[in-house]
Amino acid sequence: MHEVALFVEDDAHRQIIGPLVSRIAEEQNTETRLDWRTAVRGHGRVVQELRNYIRDLEQQHGAAPHLIIVATDANCDGLNEREREIHQATQGTSIPVVLAIPDPHVERWLLLDGAAFRAAVGQGCDAPDRKCARNRYKERLIEAVHNAGVTPILGGLEYAEDIIQAMDIDRAAQADRSFARFVDGLRAQLQAW
Repeated sequence: MHEVALFVEDDAHRQIIGPLVSRIAEEQNTETRLDWRTAVRGHGRVVQELRNYIRDLEQQHGAAPHLIIVATDANCDGLNEREREIHQATQGTSIPVVLAIPDPHVERWLLLDGAAFRAAVGQGCDAPDRKCARNRYKERLIEAVHNAGVTPILGGLEYAEDIIQAMDIDRAAQADRSFARFVDGLRAQLQAW
């Protein structure tokens, strides 16, 4: 059993990244246990908690996870800037780190595979555009669920696990560079085990 510590900026990341990690680990025949370290208060809090966590692991010499996954939206700052900030926060650790940095927002990842959306919700969705606007993909997700004749109770996130289970991960990765980076990084780490 491989221990995976996850640092995420909000509940949407938790509901999307967790099932993705589990699905990809299952495909790689790897057992994982997810240890949620943070799930609130945005990007800045994730980076600060990550720094504190790594510092504490080094000082206490306790049991370390096999992998750290950090999930935070690129927002409009860009993928490379977010990566730089996280690499600075994890500098010096020997624990592998995989980044999940949706560009611009994690809800967009649920809209990448219209067939998976149809399997989970009952009607497909249009491929998402690539614009950076606050709440754009939250609204698109809600709209796509409404268009399927369903009232989204949790903004459509209640379908995240079903969408991910039906998703063609490789096709979705071809449609989104940030998704591909996460999938490739996670697969490489799981294969290394």
